[in-house]
Amino acid sequence: MSAKAYDVVVLGGGPGGYVAAIRAAQLGMKTAVVEKDNLGGICLNWGCIPTKALLKNAEYAWLARKEGEEWGLHFEKLTIDFPRVIQRSRDVSSRIVKGVEFLMKKNKIDVLKGKGRIVAKDKLEYGKEAVQFKNLVIATGGRPRPFPGVPFDGKKVISYFEAMAPKELPKRLVIIGGGAIGCEFAYFYNAFGTEVTIIELLDSLLPNEDKEVTKELGKSFKKIGIKVMTGVKAALKVTEKGVRVSAGEGEIEADQCLVAIGIQGNTEDLGLEELKIATEKGFIKTDARDRTNVPNIRAIGDVNGKVLLAHVASHQGIVATEDIAGVARHGVDYDAIPSCTYCQPQVASIGFSEEKCKAKGLDVKIGRYPFRPHGKAVATGQNEGFVKLIYGAKYGELLGAHIIGHEATEMIAEACAAKSSEATMHSLAETMHAHPTMAEAFHEATLDALGRAIHL
Repeated sequence: MSAKAYDVVVLGGGPGGYVAAIRAAQLGMKTAVVEKDNLGGICLNWGCIPTKALLKNAEYAWLARKEGEEWGLHFEKLTIDFPRVIQRSRDVSSRIVKGVEFLMKKNKIDVLKGKGRIVAKDKLEYGKEAVQFKNLVIATGGRPRPFPGVPFDGKKVISYFEAMAPKELPKRLVIIGGGAIGCEFAYFYNAFGTEVTIIELLDSLLPNEDKEVTKELGKSFKKIGIKVMTGVKAALKVTEKGVRVSAGEGEIEADQCLVAIGIQGNTEDLGLEELKIATEKGFIKTDARDRTNVPNIRAIGDVNGKVLLAHVASHQGIVATEDIAGVARHGVDYDAIPSCTYCQPQVASIGFSEEKCKAKGLDVKIGRYPFRPHGKAVATGQNEGFVKLIYGAKYGELLGAHIIGHEATEMIAEACAAKSSEATMHSLAETMHAHPTMAEAFHEATLDALGRAIHL
């Protein structure tokens, strides 16, 4: 079996893998990507991109069904072509995937189709072919974790794969798991008229977010008719007609159950055992620069289990390939990772929550600004939520930013830039913000931390 030789082979073409490959090619290394399915991974095909298309549809559906009269829009004979809603999201996905295929050609990266398996410290097989590598980057991603004892059947017990492309809307849907995936699909299905219940084992929706934010999200969901049960352990059973979920002292009957309790790494049948590549709890163990215990093999993205977000995978991919080339200037700052949830109202954050600051014993100044009186928010009818900023009391550095509101996932970029550039609340207070914009709320929250708020 002849084997073509590469400086870098990337196993997996998702947002970690294809970005790593592009950066490797930019640095002059001969590069290949081995991928068994479409380029783009879960993110572009079944996650980040097509779900945002669905959620935009949900916004329009909610406006037409619930808020049109307020805007002077009347939809007495409104019809929703739900198959077209789903098809649009698939079309969006296909378009973005084709863009990645173009980037591979532009950067002269070989895309090798097949399931890859590592057979030596410098060799990988895919199908009946093989490649030699000096360096390997494993980026095989993850998949939905099933409910214990109840496997996915794709009909009554579903993952986000089936939730993204249903043939018809369920009348009643139970979602086990109140993280980002659970909250986004709860909003989507609710907007089209499904009766939705979310059950979360921990004490709030989005358990990793600041508690003020999660409390506000719970109130918002309740207002639009989503039932939320937190601090409750669920038991799931498939019935003849659908599912039965026991939660607390009650039982819920539904047509379907979406299980959204986490992700497990795709580590099976990669050849890890033969090479003695270390794993832990179903993920590949890596160091601060995502190197495995085999020196020329790295693992990035969901498969290493550090932070299960597409933009983290991409950043890890860049750091890994720059490290291979000997030009790495920095690693990944795991205290400065933005988190975004795209239901409405959106939730976005970076850095420490107030609870974490207290646990660390940090002396802080906190500024808040609600969207309710905010000019742009009122004008656009999107005045739910607030901006909450946490600064160090001594030096004024930004420790955490927490936003819940219509444009939260866009607004968080200012906090990301402020954190990476080590801006202080004093410099941010002197930064002019355009009017009218949602981002002015960031400025007002900063002024509030200084005791100088203008519009509060």
